[in-house]
Amino acid sequence: MKVLSAGILLYRRSAKGGLEVWIAHMGGPFWAGKEEHAWSIPKGEYPPGEDPWLAARREFAEEMGVPAPPADYFGLGAFKQPSGKVITVFAAESDFGPEEILSNTFPLEWPKGSGTVQNFPEIDHAEWTSVPEARTRLVRGQVPLLDALLVHLGEQGPGAR
Repeated sequence: MKVLSAGILLYRRSAKGGLEVWIAHMGGPFWAGKEEHAWSIPKGEYPPGEDPWLAARREFAEEMGVPAPPADYFGLGAFKQPSGKVITVFAAESDFGPEEILSNTFPLEWPKGSGTVQNFPEIDHAEWTSVPEARTRLVRGQVPLLDALLVHLGEQGPGAR
């Protein structure tokens, strides 16, 4: 059975007119100290039969600690990841700016083999970043989301930098 995930990609125009996207750095010891390909859009898994839009909003709230902002959301598409997971993505223009990120946590034995279980945040921080910077920060399987957003906005074709 394929794993389903849903997420939200927020975008805005910077003061200089460039496009920025809201992305989140993944938490936990595996991602600690990593920047390149260690970021994601706010997203999470959902069971077959659940509405992906409801799942995307729930997962956004769980990872950001606040609800997704009111906006005119549109379906950006479904994107198959290298793992086989399929992410259904919704996007909207918003000047989202929470005072803090308060993510859900997950338990993990750390250090591995120690017998000690610690809780780590799913997301340790999130921020607005330019599209070119997001290309180097996002996990590789999510880079096509940026191309789809640019195409949808009529800004550039696939693969544009």
